[in-house]
Amino acid sequence: MTITQLYYILAVAEYSNFTKAAKHCLVTQPTLSMQIQKLEDELKIQIFDRTKKPIELTNVGVKIVTQAKTILAEVERVNDIVDQEKGFIGGEFKLGISNSIMPTLLPLFFKSFISRYPKVKLNIEELKTNDIINKIKEGNLDGGIVSTPLNLEDIKERVIFYEKLVGYISENHRLKDKTLIEISDLDINDILFKENDDSLRNMVVNMTQNEDTTQNNIFNLKSDSIEMLVKLTNEEMGMTVLPYLNTLDLKTHEIKNLRFFKNPHPAREVSLIYNISELKIQIINSIHKTISENIKDLIKYQKDIKIISPI
Repeated sequence: MTITQLYYILAVAEYSNFTKAAKHCLVTQPTLSMQIQKLEDELKIQIFDRTKKPIELTNVGVKIVTQAKTILAEVERVNDIVDQEKGFIGGEFKLGISNSIMPTLLPLFFKSFISRYPKVKLNIEELKTNDIINKIKEGNLDGGIVSTPLNLEDIKERVIFYEKLVGYISENHRLKDKTLIEISDLDINDILFKENDDSLRNMVVNMTQNEDTTQNNIFNLKSDSIEMLVKLTNEEMGMTVLPYLNTLDLKTHEIKNLRFFKNPHPAREVSLIYNISELKIQIINSIHKTISENIKDLIKYQKDIKIISPI
């Protein structure tokens, strides 16, 4: 049994296809297949059920993949120890960013990061928070940027910044005469949500959970972009709640439609999350440092806020 064979097994398990797995591993399909077959012959078991389309793991194959992930994680840890000793920051890092955070945050730090750390190959995916968590647990992501706290036993959270949540209304909305709004002013049936953005929607629901705002589905309209939500709000189809960084993209004539909350101001906590094994911690530290430095002039406040749970 070799480390290379274990890498090949994990690749086939991920892609459920020998050809795609071989491409990912930068080898020919016959080479990959031969190595896996050689290991199966050595162990006298079948790791994959090749009669299924797509290919599936056998019962013992599932157990082997689980153990292979543990073994390869420890191999990566050895490499991390060596890299840290040498002061080297490089290699591939797979980062998932929540779909409610990526559009505004990525442009603020990405160029700076790749300029400062040219030896890091940063592969970024925009995903739902639950998908990021699962991929980290499975070893398919090295880290993620999501709304927290999540309070998961096997996931570490490292806060990057706190971002206020801001109301956005139309010119003739019922809250138009209020300079500052209160959580009790919100009506969940009057709020437009971004499609496939569970964390932000959960925050709004959690903000109103002690109020008489039980959702009755009389009005239920979703969109897949913040920009569309703003346009729909301008058309008096409801209001929306925006993370502060999204307000920086509003047009000049739309700024007057913003309504901040009375203190303690509801806010979301944005964190880097990663496996408790702390693999590639030197890159995690570098990402945290770069974001913190690039965002400090935009988000300066941390007082008089109330962190809203995203779950």
